[in-house]
Amino acid sequence: MVARQKVLIYDPERCTGCRYCEIACAFKHHGIINPEKSHIRIFIDERNFELEASNCQNCEEPLCKAACPEDAVVKDEQTGWVTVNQMGCTGCKSCIFACPLSCPWFDEEHKVVVKCDFCDGEPVCAMYCSPQAIRVGTRAEALEFNRQRYAKGGKT
Repeated sequence: MVARQKVLIYDPERCTGCRYCEIACAFKHHGIINPEKSHIRIFIDERNFELEASNCQNCEEPLCKAACPEDAVVKDEQTGWVTVNQMGCTGCKSCIFACPLSCPWFDEEHKVVVKCDFCDGEPVCAMYCSPQAIRVGTRAEALEFNRQRYAKGGKT
């Protein structure tokens, strides 16, 4: 069942750097066009013009959840999605520091941590990514893609 859970798969070879995924995410969650409010981040290495996305991997054993002293980070065992219950979040930022990708981020306006919530199953970042650099796939597909792309040290 875990292998069939849906996750986001990012392929930097397809990314154009348009950052429309960030715009779509920010607009869906905050009603404004502001990439700073996005739950996904695109990083651009201008020297080598390499692009990389930082998005929640909804880890099987989420360190962000383990680090939360208030149990505000919750993992849905059926979907595999790791979310933040903002009513329980005290804004301590422990989850941000614990995440290897620093995917959760602190919303200064609301004084809570926020992160990707997979848009309740319809992630707009993937929906509006025209080159399909971000797509929805199974956890098994993502693990295989990441193994081929990163574990072998070469590009697919």
